[in-house]
Amino acid sequence: EVQLVESGGGLVQAGGSLRLSCAASGFPWNDYIIAWFRQVPGKEREAISCIDGRDLKPYYRDSYVKARFTTSSDYARTTVYLQLNNLKPEDTAVYYCAADRPSIGACTDPHWVYDNWGRGTQVTVSS
Repeated sequence: EVQLVESGGGLVQAGGSLRLSCAASGFPWNDYIIAWFRQVPGKEREAISCIDGRDLKPYYRDSYVKARFTTSSDYARTTVYLQLNNLKPEDTAVYYCAADRPSIGACTDPHWVYDNWGRGTQVTVSS
């Protein structure tokens, strides 16, 4: 059974940093991609980044995200991280990780539909 558990969220002042973790288990990493999303109440969930379980290569939605956020994983393939830097109030959201067996190009597709989701972790950035 795929299990995804996010942690590391919290309250931080603008300009601060947080590192989110996604403990990912119950599936063969080599056959999966693992992504980070965020959602603000009343708005659509938006993709942030994706990591390919085969080679642990990260992909980002766009250069703006890449400039402040970094996705990585441990080499043991147990946890995916999302480092959030220079946080802004508009980054306030629930952050989720998701996993899925991909088709070609899925990790670079921000609209890929993932089958497995964690419960999320709240990030609140105060001004």
